[in-house]
Amino acid sequence: MDPLLTGEQAALGAVLLDPRQLDGLDWLEPRDFYRPGHQALFAALRKLRAEGHPALGTEEVASLAWLTDTLAEASQHVRGLTASYLHALAAVCPRPAHAPLYGRMVLEGSIRRTVTEHADRLLAVAREDAGQHEVHGTATQADVLAGVLNDLATRWGTHSRATALRTPTLPTAVEPPAAAQVGNEQFLLSLLVHQNGAIEEVFDWLRPQDFAHPGHGQLYRCLGALHHRGEPIDPVTTLWEVQRRGLLAEGTLTEEQLAPVLRDGAAGSAEWLGEQLLRSSLTRAAAGAALQIAAHADERRLAPGQLIGHALHALGPLEELRARWRTATSPPTPPPRPDPGQAARVQAALARSPTRPGTRANPTPSHVPPPAPGPQRVHGHTSPRHFHRSSM
Repeated sequence: MDPLLTGEQAALGAVLLDPRQLDGLDWLEPRDFYRPGHQALFAALRKLRAEGHPALGTEEVASLAWLTDTLAEASQHVRGLTASYLHALAAVCPRPAHAPLYGRMVLEGSIRRTVTEHADRLLAVAREDAGQHEVHGTATQADVLAGVLNDLATRWGTHSRATALRTPTLPTAVEPPAAAQVGNEQFLLSLLVHQNGAIEEVFDWLRPQDFAHPGHGQLYRCLGALHHRGEPIDPVTTLWEVQRRGLLAEGTLTEEQLAPVLRDGAAGSAEWLGEQLLRSSLTRAAAGAALQIAAHADERRLAPGQLIGHALHALGPLEELRARWRTATSPPTPPPRPDPGQAARVQAALARSPTRPGTRANPTPSHVPPPAPGPQRVHGHTSPRHFHRSSM
């Protein structure tokens, strides 16, 4: 027995038995039903209500005309509906007064399907962008998914806020890194080690978690620590920092992985290589978030509000990555252009300013003593200002 199917049948049966129950289902839409026949029936019921069907004005059990007109209207949009099926729907409903609760069951199923559908789209677009070295489609689909989650939160009547699972057991990794990806990361690390000052090009926006290989991410963390402390980066200091952090001892890095980085010099643009890594990290994070959201939607023990909150939380790291991507790819902000008329306006304003009474344009401080008499030069010799004739 499918609980969702039973809930849809009970909701429709309640309205077929008591048309007035539609008043408590204004928040439910035909697209919320899973089966196309159920969607057509609910749309027909809403249309008859909007047209003021006579069955809505009576407090008695729905008339046969209500069932007949509903079937006729729905049959114009979908095939396979019969009068016997409408009677079966009415038989499934135990109590028509419980229609709002049956409707919430329908809405909950719709929320799970909608979240799963958009998560699958994000996963497909992220994988396609990863193959084409693009990120625009991934960013757009992530925005669409976030908007859908906010809309679903409003419909369900919950707050649209991210909440984390207490015991996360859902998948986080997507696929192991390809050999080409590992090679690109190794080349960038070698460049950062051997090219003086290269890390300054990527330090502000590239993070260790952007590396697909965990060992490469820890090695980049070592380089970042050296740069942060203002220490030089070269093969010797890098090896010393790796040893201090115990990366070789604990197996995070192997000598086979570290040796090419320290031994082989590299030349190129660290900024360009870093952008390639960040692009791969963004699509990889989007695919991972999509897998987590789909797993959340499949967890029936999560209420719709919890599902929406956990899905928004899964998108959080992706948004942080997108912010760093914008920082890395945005052109530098040009300095403000000097205003040629600013100096003239300042001078004009000073000229219009009245001079306060009792002041002069260039006052001479009264406390400054007059200049002391200095020596005079006579015929090329320095002599006192006052001298006696007898000395001549």
